[in-house]
Amino acid sequence: MSRLPHSRTLKASALALALAATLAGPGIAARAADGPPPGNVAWQDATSDADIDKAFAAAKAQNKPVLLYWGAVWCPPCNQLKATLFNRQDFAEQARSLVAVHLDGDAPGAQKLGTKFKVSGYPTLILFSPDRKELTRLPGEVDAAQVLQLLQLGMASGRPIATVLADARAGKPLTGGEWRLLAFYSWDTDEGAQAVPAAERGPLLRKLAAACPATESAACTRLALKSIGDGDEKNAPSPDAATRARVAQVLADPALSRTYMDVLTNSASDLVTALAPTPGPERAKLVASFDTSLVRLQADKTLSRGDRLDALFARVDLARLDQPKDTMHPKLPPTLVREVRDTAAATDRETTNAFERQAVIPTTAQLLEEAGLWTESATLLKSSLAKSHSPYYLMSELGANARKQGHNAEALRWYQQAFEKSEGPATRLQWGTAYLSALVDLAPDDSKRIEATAQAVFNEAGGQSNAFDQRSGRSLQRLGAKLAKWNADGKHQAVVDHLSAQVHGLCTKLPDGDPQRASCDAVFRAPTKA
Repeated sequence: MSRLPHSRTLKASALALALAATLAGPGIAARAADGPPPGNVAWQDATSDADIDKAFAAAKAQNKPVLLYWGAVWCPPCNQLKATLFNRQDFAEQARSLVAVHLDGDAPGAQKLGTKFKVSGYPTLILFSPDRKELTRLPGEVDAAQVLQLLQLGMASGRPIATVLADARAGKPLTGGEWRLLAFYSWDTDEGAQAVPAAERGPLLRKLAAACPATESAACTRLALKSIGDGDEKNAPSPDAATRARVAQVLADPALSRTYMDVLTNSASDLVTALAPTPGPERAKLVASFDTSLVRLQADKTLSRGDRLDALFARVDLARLDQPKDTMHPKLPPTLVREVRDTAAATDRETTNAFERQAVIPTTAQLLEEAGLWTESATLLKSSLAKSHSPYYLMSELGANARKQGHNAEALRWYQQAFEKSEGPATRLQWGTAYLSALVDLAPDDSKRIEATAQAVFNEAGGQSNAFDQRSGRSLQRLGAKLAKWNADGKHQAVVDHLSAQVHGLCTKLPDGDPQRASCDAVFRAPTKA
């Protein structure tokens, strides 16, 4: 899965008119919706509880599990799935044994359903039993063949992942398939579904790796690698000699490197710093072993273009490892810089599929930046705008590129364009919040522009039925928190009071029993002035 994990000052009245025209204009109606993914799968679009009930009723009647896909049209990893998994004939054949449900994050009612299923990050893939028990969450970063195997394992198991995890924690025996499901479980999209906070994930993975039986070596190795590369803990214990030997074996063996490709490419720096905490000969030797393995993966044509890009990205990350993280122009081997340039040019030239381009062009632009090639990154993004079905995503990347270089006016122009061109209710709230946040950071004295932008976003929220659910609610809460921080010294109290009163008016229209009410109230507390 490709990586993400992102102007001239206008008078307030002119900005408000421009934003209002955008909100009322044809952009939303003309939005290229995240319709059923490509391929020969009979996806059922869901926008309400009734649609979900209908899907599970069909699943129960046919004794089939339900596969829920939660995504968005602009999301690079979602487009990666469309380009590498959903269009495969073997996936279509396997999907005949499922009820496939598609949930577009910008569809009416989608954010409310997102709360129900504890999904937020795009994409999320969840396999359910016919009686609505969650069997597993599928990782988007592994390759398509592995996802297909996991679907088969989940369907064959029939046991909820919560039960499997509880048994593993209690030391009860599991089947080989269940150990593999735990090893591949998508913790990054868990959203609290299994009640494992992020801070507890590393210890849990280590406990599972230690309990994993030797007969399930593939699952044990994956759990061990993930526990080392979790990267969330400041005081994680140092891996023992056996773990170091296991990592060395994975790096040296081409077949094993291919099997654990996703962990090696996405967690290379975390793995190296965990195994060799300080710079020196030991770390240099480990980085060299990683680089050899990553070079093989980069050349492996059985991997997707996005996965091969991730291998090169990991090599650049490792080459930067002992340099300041915020350095704009890292010292890299000239041959590696040349590889980055050549790969970027080939990716742009050879990638013609719209889904694949939306997945790999942002990654390629970030790769160029990571190598210190800022101008070349911006040039790639600008040249790709006309070829993208979601150009506003690339505009946000251009804003980030300009901002990191200190080109604040240019950054704000791109963030504004990204908001104006963004499409879909949840997406517009997210992009509006990003624009407002950039304004507060880069033009904090332009209170009129900040107020007009925030007012426009809140006006748009007022026209949506699910504006305070899930991702949308979080976007608006981030907006409120940003404004509160902006007003920490009280200099902008009048503006904040005005906006707070506006949001309070939206909150009072929501029924007391509606979960959105609490989310809305959290944006601002009751206004201090009417």
